[in-house]
Amino acid sequence: MNLFSITIASLTLLASTPALAQSTQLRDGVRAVAPALEKYQHDTLFGDLWKRPGLGARDRSIITLSALITRNQTAELTEYLNLALDNGVKPSEVSEIITHLAFYAGWGNAMAAVAVTKDVFGARKIATEQLSPPSPQLFALNEAAEADRAKRVGELFGAVFPGVTQYTTDVLFRDLWLRPGLAPRDRSLVTISSLVASGQVAQLNGHIPIGMNNGLTQAEIAEALTHLTFYVGWPNVFSAMPVAKEAFEKRAR
Repeated sequence: MNLFSITIASLTLLASTPALAQSTQLRDGVRAVAPALEKYQHDTLFGDLWKRPGLGARDRSIITLSALITRNQTAELTEYLNLALDNGVKPSEVSEIITHLAFYAGWGNAMAAVAVTKDVFGARKIATEQLSPPSPQLFALNEAAEADRAKRVGELFGAVFPGVTQYTTDVLFRDLWLRPGLAPRDRSLVTISSLVASGQVAQLNGHIPIGMNNGLTQAEIAEALTHLTFYVGWPNVFSAMPVAKEAFEKRAR
């Protein structure tokens, strides 16, 4: 158990007396190294941020998992996976988040998350049957929207990078994004969180409108960025804010 596990207990109201005693010892240990960090984590991160009304606990768990996996920060992934499952994220959705992030954060980061998640699923006795099948019946494709996207990307890059443009069409937008194991809104939340976490803010110009078409609101995206400040750092979020603001303004015209 680490300091985060302490907060898990308080958030889920499941702490036993022995756990609380151990939590006190762990908090004292962190306080001996970084007393201000312990205070911020207890008072601000979990005492305030996770309780803000702009997003529910399930959405905050999706954002946090996306950030940790994208940045290959597995030290606290076990605790956040357990919290996500407690907050209503289904095992099949966790599986889809990892799969989706293989394409947006890289295969190695997804595989690192697989190794940690395997142990969490095992401890919770989550069987393969509870996960999404490899080749499900896909959601219906918006042919007009996809044709427009493919045309724009093809005109920009197709002649120079034909492989990338073809995989983007065939694998991402005609397959991955249509998998039913994760709702389109949640898939957009994962993608936007990952782009901010990795500093790839230029891509927000395209993915914020997609997210809003998929059901995310401007207020929810703004709150997602607020949440991400604590998990990916203020500089990454401040770099994302001008791009997000411009996307919101274009949407309103």
